[in-house]
Amino acid sequence: MSNIAAALVKELREKTGVGMMDCKKALTETNGDMDAAADWLRTKGLAKAAKKAGRVAAEGLVAVAVDHAGAGGKGAVIELNSETDFVARNDQFQALVGSIAALALEAEGDFETLNASAFPGAGESVADHVTAMVATIGENLSLRRSAGLSVDQGVVAAYIHNAVVPNQGKIGVLIALNSAGDKDKLESLGRQLAMHIAAVAPLALDTDSLDPAVVEKERAVLTQQAVDSGKPPEIAEKMVDGRMRKFFQEVIFLKQTFVIDGENSIEKILKSAADELGAPVSVAGFIRFALGEGIDKKAEDFAAEVASVAAS
Repeated sequence: MSNIAAALVKELREKTGVGMMDCKKALTETNGDMDAAADWLRTKGLAKAAKKAGRVAAEGLVAVAVDHAGAGGKGAVIELNSETDFVARNDQFQALVGSIAALALEAEGDFETLNASAFPGAGESVADHVTAMVATIGENLSLRRSAGLSVDQGVVAAYIHNAVVPNQGKIGVLIALNSAGDKDKLESLGRQLAMHIAAVAPLALDTDSLDPAVVEKERAVLTQQAVDSGKPPEIAEKMVDGRMRKFFQEVIFLKQTFVIDGENSIEKILKSAADELGAPVSVAGFIRFALGEGIDKKAEDFAAEVASVAAS
């Protein structure tokens, strides 16, 4: 099997914790057999990392990196997971996170490009270096995701919530603002808007970019509620429309009430900023990474664990 699907490589990497190039080689050598490929990796001395890769890594750090050079700007955000918060506070782990965030900025946030990038001074790719650090740090590590934003004119601002060290913490936000206005003022505005995003977690920038499945599900729930209330169909329809407008105000970034002043919508805040700066301000996009979101964590029963140890 000369052509190995990227999905197979990704699956083997998630299963074993081994670097992508080694995973691809293992799958090539075993004609795409997942179990045989995992065994092949173990025979090549990667068993220690493979063993640790079975553990859930839901702790770690989110990190941001930004570049304000020139008329525009760019930024990147990454999530590197570890098994425990203790390791996330380790200087060696934090240095690794910082280096990867800087490389993500060069890669414009592209995950595949980042993984394939050469890690400085290591003689190997980022993906392989993260795998090598599993043995050094002593826990399963996983570079889970990365993303980036850029603007030709304006700024990309960043915010880290619950920062452990500068630019690293539990929640990372990037926001890209298009404007010819003063960059320092734009940066200040961008940071405040990024803080809002960290706190409120909007689902989308505007109504058009909201996932249609989310809209459909919400409307179905509200419609059923209206029907169950016994209201006539024409009244029920108006109820649903009104509640959908409220839903959009809650989840759409531009329609949300700015948490810092508690009064104006984000749309109004941008309009006021444009008047102050003498140039229009628009949001090109935003990214919000919260550490461990979406990862299935093993439920720990400490009392049962202690009882089990005592009984053994």
